[in-house]
Amino acid sequence: MKTMKRIEILDTTLRDGAQAEGVSFSVTDKLMIVRTLDEFGVRYIEAGNPFSNPKDMEFFKRAQTLELKNAKLVAFGSTRRKDVAAKDDANVNALLAAGTPCVSIFGKSWDLHVREVLGVTLEENLSFVAETVRYIKENGREVIFDAEHFFDGYMANPEYAISVLRTAVENGADVICLCDTNGGMQPLALYNIVKRVVDEFPGVRIGIHCHNDTGCAVANTLLAVEAGCIHVQGTFNGIGERCGNADLSIIIPDLQLKSGYGCVNGRIETLTKTAARIAEISNMSIPGNKPYVGKSAFAHKGGMHIDGVDKLTRSFEHVEPESVGNSRRFLLSEVAGKRAILLKLKDIAPHLTKDSPETAAILERLKELEHQGYQFEAADASFELMVRRVLGTYKPHFTVSMYKTSVEFPHLDSELSSNAMVKIIVGDGAEVAAAMGNGPVHALDLALRRAISTFYPTLNDVYLIDYKVRVLESGQATGSRVRVLIESTDGVTTWTTVGASSDIIEASFAALVDSLEYKLFMEKL
Repeated sequence: MKTMKRIEILDTTLRDGAQAEGVSFSVTDKLMIVRTLDEFGVRYIEAGNPFSNPKDMEFFKRAQTLELKNAKLVAFGSTRRKDVAAKDDANVNALLAAGTPCVSIFGKSWDLHVREVLGVTLEENLSFVAETVRYIKENGREVIFDAEHFFDGYMANPEYAISVLRTAVENGADVICLCDTNGGMQPLALYNIVKRVVDEFPGVRIGIHCHNDTGCAVANTLLAVEAGCIHVQGTFNGIGERCGNADLSIIIPDLQLKSGYGCVNGRIETLTKTAARIAEISNMSIPGNKPYVGKSAFAHKGGMHIDGVDKLTRSFEHVEPESVGNSRRFLLSEVAGKRAILLKLKDIAPHLTKDSPETAAILERLKELEHQGYQFEAADASFELMVRRVLGTYKPHFTVSMYKTSVEFPHLDSELSSNAMVKIIVGDGAEVAAAMGNGPVHALDLALRRAISTFYPTLNDVYLIDYKVRVLESGQATGSRVRVLIESTDGVTTWTTVGASSDIIEASFAALVDSLEYKLFMEKL
């Protein structure tokens, strides 16, 4: 482990991340993300270009009232335009008007872009960099200079790319950030270039900004730090233009937990919560298999893996899940074995051992159901009901004696195309209910609740929040077996149930029944 050398983290979720397809932050969204990142403890938050649109202008105006504990807000913009002095450039002055303590200036470092995109000489571009950086510094701001397309520029014309950096440094830039704007660099090539830059500018804070177009953004960033960078830019959850940016939710724990660098002022144990919060505001989901913060990052399914983790967690986990605010999960499947069953049964039937005949019966029933298409990895409620049925410790609260559905086409009501009828029996009583819905499953759900709520009014508080269908035998076309997962909530607790059948209505109804049964079981009715 290295000593706790500090790495400056600049989060550009609100600027570069906002350029991702499907992402659109409101001003309120941006303010919430700023608070989240500040609480987590990043050093800089690059929040947008105040000259680019009215939304960013409003954000920077409102952001001036924020009382941040850890982070500095950063306004982002370009060097001055051709034939306009920096002091007269509206874009440059908008950066100052934003009132942020730090400003990020990007400038061209690839001669191709200077000549073909800006349409100016190489010397003119150097004057843009010099005058803009100097003007921002004269106005009392910390300056981060982003050398756009630096690596492509260095490979095409190393002398010129370096001269751009030198111009920024000589005019007062506090940080020089090397940008892999096209995201095409390979790790070893990037490492070698960064090392040369670090050697060329001793004592200067060198930064790295990587895009993920070859899937190497995280690796490139880590190697840049090894080469001497102390300033790291990226986005939470890796969102960004095209294939995204270097993912800070992976980079930060890699640096802090694996390499011994200090990255954030807050507690890294809040990493998972922070990533989830930003994903929620961004209207995006975190992939289950994402390192550190994914739902499956510490999920164990294979019997040998589960046995090992139960005996010694580090046998199959590279860090403790609690170190990043995640949690360990044991998944139930036909390959899990008795150890996984016992770990899952601790809260349901703690008296069982691996030699108990009930344990063998539960495992056998699990295998039978999975063969039929059931899967309990994400359906803990259905698993618990199944276990209690095998153990004989569960008595159904109701019995469905009949149900039927029909769909009309064309239908008179565009919102209610289907109807359903359900008959249930509770003790000596029976109830028949019908309902219309915007599909057969919706109609069944409404009819079932209407019938049962006569006996169990508490079910009026239950509603569905997610419904997923998975085709299990694609080769069977419309005759395929399907698996249905239903997520339900009563506003306090959330649970998931599963059903499987070659009939999508039957699979859905099985999951619906389990959902309501589980609620009644929790209420101990």
